[in-house]
Amino acid sequence: MTQRRRNHYDVTDTVRISHPRDVYAAVGRLLTALYPDLPLAPLQRAFDTFSSLYAGTLPGYVGCDTWYHDAQHSLDCALAMARLLDGYEREVPASERLGPRRATLGIIIALFHDAGYIRRTDDAARNGAEYTLTHVRRSGDFLAGFLPTVGFGAEARLASRLVHFTGYEIALDQIRVAAHKDRLLGFMLGTADILAQTADRCYLEKCRDFLFREFSLCGLAGDGHRSIYRSAQDLLEKTPEFNRRLWDERLDGYFQGIHRYLDAHFGGPNPYVQTIDEHLKRVARLTRQGRLGDLRRRPQAINAERLRRIVGSSRPRRPLRAAPRRTATLARGA
Repeated sequence: MTQRRRNHYDVTDTVRISHPRDVYAAVGRLLTALYPDLPLAPLQRAFDTFSSLYAGTLPGYVGCDTWYHDAQHSLDCALAMARLLDGYEREVPASERLGPRRATLGIIIALFHDAGYIRRTDDAARNGAEYTLTHVRRSGDFLAGFLPTVGFGAEARLASRLVHFTGYEIALDQIRVAAHKDRLLGFMLGTADILAQTADRCYLEKCRDFLFREFSLCGLAGDGHRSIYRSAQDLLEKTPEFNRRLWDERLDGYFQGIHRYLDAHFGGPNPYVQTIDEHLKRVARLTRQGRLGDLRRRPQAINAERLRRIVGSSRPRRPLRAAPRRTATLARGA
C-alpha cells in the first residue's frame, strides 16, 4: 500500500490532499451521504477561505511559510475528521449521533486548526513557526472571527476551545467543554490531527527536514535552553517513543480510542493505523542499524507560493450531488 502511494495523496492514495478542491469534494460527498439535506455553503466558504488564507491572498495575512504545518497537513486533517465522523455516525444509535451541524463545525475546526501558524501582516515574527507554542490560541481566535460569517456564530466560542484538543497549550482536562457530544467532537479533532500527520507518506522525512526546522525557529530544537532535540537525527531517534506516548496518553487514553470508528468507515482495519505502524517500525529499525540516511523520500511543502499555483490551475468546481448510501468498500475510502 505505502509503496504505491503518491506523496501528495491521502492514506488511501485516492484523494489529492495538496488540492483544496479535491478535499472539499471528498468531504462533501461523505457529508451529503450522511445528511442528504445538509447545506454545503458554509463548508464551501470555509475551503475557499482556507485557500486564500494559506495562499496569502486573504487580506491581512501573508500566507503559509511553514513546512511541516503546511496546507496539505490541514487538508489531510479535515479529510481524516470527515471519515472519523462518518464511521461514528454510522456506528452509534440515532440518539448518540452528533448530527449535521456539529459535523460541519468539526470539519471547519479541523481545516483551520493550524491557522495560528499563518502570520498576519502586522505580526513581528519572521516565520510562522515562531508561533509554535501559541498557535492553537491564535487558531481559536481566527475561528472565532470566521465562524459568524458562515452562520456558526453561536458556536464561535466553543470552537475556540475545541481546537485546543489538537495542541498542548492547555492541559486536556482543563479544556472547558460541558456537553458530552461537544467533548467527543474534541476527541475526534485531536485524533484526526495526530493520525493525518503521522500517516503522511513522508512523515519520517518531514520530521527530519521540516519539523526540526520549525522547532529550531521556536527554540525547541538546537542549543537553546528550551531545546528538546539536539539535531534532526535526535528527533528521528525519539520519534517512536514520542508516538508511543501519543497513543497511550491521547489516542487510546484521553480520547478514549475514538479512532476505532475509522474501522466502521473503511469496513475493516483502517489504513491510518497500518501506515503509522509501518513508519514507526521502519524508523526504529533504521535507528538500530545506524541507517537513518536511508530515508530518501523528498517531501515538498505546500506553502503559499505552491498553493497559489494549485488554486490557480484547478478546474472550476462542480456542484456536489448527494452520494448514494454506502454499498461498497470503494465508497468507504472516499
